[in-house]
Amino acid sequence: MSLAYAVYDVFTDQRFAGNPLAVVFDADMLDDAAMAAIAREFNLSETIFFSAAVSRTHTAAARIFMPGGELPFAGHPTVGGAIALAERDGGPDDRLMVIEEAIGPVRVALHGGEVPYAEFDLPRLPEAQQAVLDEGAVAVALGLAPSDIGFENHRVSQWSAGNPFLCVPLAGLDAMARARFDMAAWLAHFPGQDPLDVICPYLYCRDTVTHDAAFHARMFGPHHGIPEDPATGSAAAAFAGAVHHFDGLAEGPNALWIEQGVEMGRPSRIRLEITGRDGAIDAARIGGHAVKVAEGRLTV
Repeated sequence: MSLAYAVYDVFTDQRFAGNPLAVVFDADMLDDAAMAAIAREFNLSETIFFSAAVSRTHTAAARIFMPGGELPFAGHPTVGGAIALAERDGGPDDRLMVIEEAIGPVRVALHGGEVPYAEFDLPRLPEAQQAVLDEGAVAVALGLAPSDIGFENHRVSQWSAGNPFLCVPLAGLDAMARARFDMAAWLAHFPGQDPLDVICPYLYCRDTVTHDAAFHARMFGPHHGIPEDPATGSAAAAFAGAVHHFDGLAEGPNALWIEQGVEMGRPSRIRLEITGRDGAIDAARIGGHAVKVAEGRLTV
């Protein structure tokens, strides 16, 4: 059996930047073990497998795998996968689609153009969680000094919008460049747990490289098979909670750009829109571009 696949660079409008994504089409006959093996073969941060949707009103069903296991939801597979489906169907033109992910149906809006763009409504709004690590332990695991942690009123906090992340504010770009993830030190705080269940740190600072970005970010996840991620949409979704909590965003829509992947030589741009209402997040969405870099047949 052979299946069509494509590779897209996501959260970028240029090839060989952003976050690479493998997209496998018509994967209805694949079982969990086969999808996990294929994801390990591609060895990208995520691979998305599309099959027929359960609901007639939805576009497709999807399963998302990292090299280390399955995710219920992820941002760059949702953006890149939606664009891949649209291009396979002769688009993308401006349209709406609904993708059935493990977290539930995800509504995606596509916008055509020279480089296609997709944005999706968060299927779950960010919720605050009790932070597992204190700032001292975080500093040690990142190879930083305690004084590198925090800026303004931003402190370490934990949020989840489907996948949990420890949001770690850093003093600036210098601290961001010096950060080195010590997996042994990190996992020492999670005895007896499967590493796949251990949260990842999402580092951010207000200083940026590009003039129009609001935040600069890095995400480490070697215990998930991802040494460092060039762009993490699900982390940006969780981070919306931290932004709203610490920055006190205005009522109505607030749009900002997050840059990531700079230290890896794969610069990425994630658009985060947060709509505030009555002092809380009423809605949020993640958006970005994607470009195809490869396609072929996968022998299974």
